[in-house]
Amino acid sequence: MESQGMIMKDLRDGTDSYVDLRPRPTRQTDWCVRSFRVLLGARVLIQAMLTFIGLGLYDEDSITVEGREALQNADRVYAEFYTSRLVGAEVADLEAAYGVDIEVRDREGVERDPEPMLSAAADGDVAFLTAGDTMISTTHTDLRLRAADRGIDTRVIHGVTAQSAASSLTGLQNYRFGKAVTLPFPYAHGGDGVPDSVIKSIEANRERGLHTLVYLDIKVGTGPTGPDPDHEEYMTADYAAKLLAEGWTDALGVVVARAGSPDPVVAADALSALADREFGDPLHMLLIPGDLHHVEAEALVGLAGAPDSIHE
Repeated sequence: MESQGMIMKDLRDGTDSYVDLRPRPTRQTDWCVRSFRVLLGARVLIQAMLTFIGLGLYDEDSITVEGREALQNADRVYAEFYTSRLVGAEVADLEAAYGVDIEVRDREGVERDPEPMLSAAADGDVAFLTAGDTMISTTHTDLRLRAADRGIDTRVIHGVTAQSAASSLTGLQNYRFGKAVTLPFPYAHGGDGVPDSVIKSIEANRERGLHTLVYLDIKVGTGPTGPDPDHEEYMTADYAAKLLAEGWTDALGVVVARAGSPDPVVAADALSALADREFGDPLHMLLIPGDLHHVEAEALVGLAGAPDSIHE
């Protein structure tokens, strides 16, 4: 036989037949392993990688296929759930579904002391998880930049976000949204009612005919009296509607509850009317529509139970 790379030419029978001896990829010889090791004599080089993975909106099944594969191939897995959480799954559910151990970091451990995560990423493949998308609304750009400064490669695997779900579930067109706002609990901003910055943003959008997506406050680990590891509080849409109705009593509002779940709720009515209703378990969002295209108005009536008067 004469060797031609990994293809061997069989000369024994006088024909030009070939035998392909190239190894077939298996689970053990995966050609696309992200954490690769190159043997150079006695030295092993390890690729440093920090992968940001969005888990989506609701439970362990909301993650993308790409995200699940990256997560399962990581050497270490970290997560934060202080900015949002998957209300349909606990951390133990995620660990069981993905077959990994997840270390949950608090705000301090992500924003002020990320050294354990960065050190782990410098020595191997690390996954960092959040609900939704790691780079939308609450971003982790600072962590990504710190990794880049240390020569650690990064990548982002996106997840479905509240922003896209709000448009999809309500029928409000995504390119007709203005600046989004977050409505905090009054004790969180040290005042009563709605902060001036939120009022100004909503008014600016309304003047331009644009919709406003209002994210509702989440407090995990911090309560009215300060740090509290047992505190977990989610603003509800009826509470938010009551706060906003003080300034816009008859304004139309749209509630989206439990987006991404099997039974999301979408309801449209005057803010004062929404304030008197209950919308069940979190997470909730509130939208303040601007000028409505006729298709958007029909969607709110047909999909969210808005009063027919919005056609006028």
